[in-house]
Amino acid sequence: MNKRRILTLLAAMAMMSPTLPAKAQNLSFDAYVQLMVAKARAEGVSERTIARMTSGLTPNQRVITLDRGQPGTPTRTGYPALAPYINTHVNPTRIQRGKDMFARTRGLHAGIEQKYGVPAEILMAIWGHETNYGGYKGNFDLSRSLATLAWEGRRRELFESEWIALLKVADKGYSRSDLVGSWAGAFGNPQFLPSVYLRLATDGDGDGRADIFNNRADTLASIARYFQDSGWRTGQPWGVRASVPSNLNRAAIDNKIVAPVCPRVHERHSQWKTVAEWRRLGVQPQQYLADDVMASFFQPDGPGKNAWLLTSNYRVILEYNCSNYYAMSVGLLADEIAN
Repeated sequence: MNKRRILTLLAAMAMMSPTLPAKAQNLSFDAYVQLMVAKARAEGVSERTIARMTSGLTPNQRVITLDRGQPGTPTRTGYPALAPYINTHVNPTRIQRGKDMFARTRGLHAGIEQKYGVPAEILMAIWGHETNYGGYKGNFDLSRSLATLAWEGRRRELFESEWIALLKVADKGYSRSDLVGSWAGAFGNPQFLPSVYLRLATDGDGDGRADIFNNRADTLASIARYFQDSGWRTGQPWGVRASVPSNLNRAAIDNKIVAPVCPRVHERHSQWKTVAEWRRLGVQPQQYLADDVMASFFQPDGPGKNAWLLTSNYRVILEYNCSNYYAMSVGLLADEIAN
């Protein structure tokens, strides 16, 4: 799970929860950790794991600073242009590294695609965006970060549950030195939160362990399972470039529905129409899409700029990280890797 998606969730939760002082409920950090330990113990975490994951545990002020520095719900109007973001994130270096990793893992692709229905290039693009194909996975002690965020109190329920989930991950045989990642708790090649690991991490090579830190088969199978769980439709692209007539009535295709999650992301997409309906409006997909496929129109940088017809699979990418910039760059990077 990507850091931006975590932060989106945090911003939404912040709107529902009052801001508490650093020592929430007037408990010291050590006292609060003992409350979490009792809950972890009640959920079956072993004493040995509890001891090693809490040894020398202290709050991390840097994590609190990073958390409090995140923006809330934006109020500004307008959006940064997409093209500069794409030029930065779908660059020749990342494309070439993706192609290289694609070639190195080619023997894994057929089995994963057959089981989960997700193209290998999509999995590769996620891996590239999350950790630069494993080049940087974060170096925060996850136990310390999650305990700090739970104690700090602004998103206590979320981070307390993730800390307990982390201990359950550790109970599977991972050392504390293995369990490092982002300041907000995501880890491994695909940057899963602990609860996501417990639910969806997958043993891709049959060795009895879902190692998303170093094992390529497990990494790709885990991302594929995440996408399958989120509703990926086999055989459909995420979207295709479209040509647009100059007289397209944009007001008539505006989406009037306000999305309950990530509304600023979804407000930029048009109404859903079949490809046949888009063709009748003069919007022509530049690659094959069946007439009965439902798609939304997206022209992020305005009239005269690049436009796409996006399928429901684009929304699955948004499940990983609710950002049009992220989802578009994943889709376009995947297309480049596959070429």
